[in-house]
Amino acid sequence: MSAPEEPPAQWHRVLTLLADAGLFIGTRAVWSSAASHRIGVAALISVCYASILVCGVLALVVRRARSLARLDLCVLVTAVVLVLCAWVMYHQGGDEAVLTTQAARQIAAGAPVYGQPWPWLFGHGDVALTPTVHGGYDYTYGYPPLAPLLTTPLLWLGHGGAPATATATGALLVGAVVLWRMLPTPWRPVATLVCLGFSFLPMYGRQGYPAILALALLMPAVVRWPRIGRGGLLGRAGVARAVCLGAACAAQQLSWFVVPFLLSGIYAVRRGELGPRAAAGVLLRITGIAATVWLLINTYFLVQQPRAWLEGIALPLTQGAVLHGQGLIGVSLYLTDGSDRIDWYGHASLLLAAALLVLFVLFVRRLGPAATVLPWCAFFLATRSQDGYYLMMTPLWLAAAVTAPASEFAGAWQPRPRPLAGPRGRTARLAAAVLVLLPALASATVAVTGTPPLRMRVAAVRHGSPTAVSLMTLRVTNTGDRALSPHFTLTTGQGMDPYWIVVRGPRTLPAHSTARYELRPPSGRFHLPRPSVRIRLRAFTADPQTLSSADVGPALRTPVVRR
Repeated sequence: MSAPEEPPAQWHRVLTLLADAGLFIGTRAVWSSAASHRIGVAALISVCYASILVCGVLALVVRRARSLARLDLCVLVTAVVLVLCAWVMYHQGGDEAVLTTQAARQIAAGAPVYGQPWPWLFGHGDVALTPTVHGGYDYTYGYPPLAPLLTTPLLWLGHGGAPATATATGALLVGAVVLWRMLPTPWRPVATLVCLGFSFLPMYGRQGYPAILALALLMPAVVRWPRIGRGGLLGRAGVARAVCLGAACAAQQLSWFVVPFLLSGIYAVRRGELGPRAAAGVLLRITGIAATVWLLINTYFLVQQPRAWLEGIALPLTQGAVLHGQGLIGVSLYLTDGSDRIDWYGHASLLLAAALLVLFVLFVRRLGPAATVLPWCAFFLATRSQDGYYLMMTPLWLAAAVTAPASEFAGAWQPRPRPLAGPRGRTARLAAAVLVLLPALASATVAVTGTPPLRMRVAAVRHGSPTAVSLMTLRVTNTGDRALSPHFTLTTGQGMDPYWIVVRGPRTLPAHSTARYELRPPSGRFHLPRPSVRIRLRAFTADPQTLSSADVGPALRTPVVRR
């Protein structure tokens, strides 16, 4: 007679219940929209509600671990159905989706993809513009080509961004299922919760973000990543992970930041096990496979238009997009009136990324489990520090936390130069860590402490109606030592509105001089918000990158000239 199966651990029940309850997030809004004109979708969502309730009960009462594992599968299937229902209701996407779809159409037509402006795609619906400090907008495709290549077969889905959102959503679903399958059984509910249950990753999928495709490719590569090349052999699993790394780098640039941490960590672990020569061989094989896959995906575009391709895939790093995000740049955006050292935010971000990689190599036994989290810390100092850079990669945090614990790095090799290995090694290592981080911290301090180079005052306002501005005259003084070419806009929140049109005023304002500028709203009228809303006048310059801001709400509400 076989022994009775042990009951599931209580923490496993809790994880299953959390994954199940997480499916409520955002579901009501989708159901409400479907109930008005897609009754079939609404009915299917109601069935999912019933599944959530039943699974919640069963998660607390099943007696066998095998039964709870099957229940985890039911929760996953319910989550997949809900994500598909949400895509059916909201699948047109945003700017990332329409750009990727247009790039796919270019590929299908044999036309160039990179360096081609498509202004007709923007400025309507949910398709947002990306303003640059040069006073214009970025209308080109600025990502590696894998996403549009995979979108090309789906162009039959229609106009807008639907094909790209289908690609991203499909990649998320496949990635979530693969991660769920690769995790140890009791941890699988967390994969459902993080990938599909909080609703923010499916939302990015419905927006058509290529980063979701990169995430889906990185997830299987990150699971048990310290074991890649164990014993000096890659095996089929190691080769598959290297292929995923190369493909992820050909999908979106965020992958470029995490791959160096993974490769250096693999080398450290393998060197501790096999020695330097064999570890270098493992690293070269992984890098070679990943680079070959990346090159194969990019070859057509590299041959077709080499310079435009290179500039295109580097565009997010070079385009000069205006400040945006929740990071340190908030000091210059919201807490002060700007800075004449905006470039230093970018310097600080790159220096911090390099510093964190150096620290990771020096202290891999301690920092190894954080390899999938450390790279994103650098974005907190960047000029574009949106929380999406962190949110979209959180499944990698989970995969590493579950399958790459500290014990995997216990024997990893750590370089120890003589000053760090002596009798005062602990103090020396602490000092070395501070010194490595110091350039990034100094650059960030330089950026934050900058002062706005332009002093701006509203000299006159023309109202087209009692609550709308049709013309604004500014008196602008350049207090700096360099001539500046300002571009003006008004903002009432965290985003950047389109630039105002300069009707009259110098293109370049010499150092230590004053000029009058007449500005017209891009749409003809700027509608004043309620009095409690803060209205900020902002002026960006590109060379050097600066930001000058001023509160102009009271001045705009006091008309000088009426029409």
